[in-house]
Amino acid sequence: MQCATNSPTTSTPCVSLHRPGAPRTRSAQMSFTPAPGHHGPWVHPQRRTRARPWATTSPPPVFEISTRNRFSPLRETERDAVIVGDSIVRHVRATLAEGKVHTHCLPGARVLDVSAQIPAILKADESPRAVVLHAGVNDTTQRQTETLKRDFRSLIETVRSTTPAATIIVSGPLPTYRRGHERLFRADGLHPSRVGAELLSDNISRTLRSI
Repeated sequence: MQCATNSPTTSTPCVSLHRPGAPRTRSAQMSFTPAPGHHGPWVHPQRRTRARPWATTSPPPVFEISTRNRFSPLRETERDAVIVGDSIVRHVRATLAEGKVHTHCLPGARVLDVSAQIPAILKADESPRAVVLHAGVNDTTQRQTETLKRDFRSLIETVRSTTPAATIIVSGPLPTYRRGHERLFRADGLHPSRVGAELLSDNISRTLRSI
C-alpha cells in the first residue's frame, strides 16, 4: 500500500496496521461538509416582539375660572338715604330695612344755606336713593312765606340736578310747642326733645321704607 503525502520533495513509507491472518476490512471514508463561506457584512437577526398597544389617556380637564362678575350689583350707596337739615336733625336716627341713613346737620342754616352746601354733600354720598330735606325753622322768624316757598323750590331743583334718580322728601319745619305737645320740645320751644327726636326719626324712617 502506498500513501501519498502533501510534501512534494520527500516520501515516507506507510506502515500497514493490518495484522496477518486478520480479515481485511474496508477503510472508512469520512467526508466533511464545509461551512458555506460568508460574504458581506454580518446581519444580526432581530427578535420579533409583538407590538404592545400604547395605553392612551385623555388629557386632564382644564378649568377656567372667570374673575368677572356676571351680575352688576347696585353700589352700596344706592341703597342709602341722606338727611340734610339744620340743627333740628341733630339727634335724628332714622333707619332703613336695607342700607344706611346718613344725617348731615348744619346748625343755624337757612334754606338757601342748605341749598349751597348740598351739592358737595350728595357727591360725597355717591347718588343715594332718597334725600330728606329738613330746613326752614330759621326762616320762619322772618315771616316771609312766599320767599320761603321760592327758596324751597330752589333747593329742590339743586338736589334734582345733582342726583336725578333720587327721591326727594321735604320734612318740616316743625310746629312750635304752643301748637303741639310741650314734651316734644326743649325749653327753647324750638328744638325737639329726646322724645320729639325719636318721633321725628320714626316718621322719617316710615316714609323712607315706603318708597
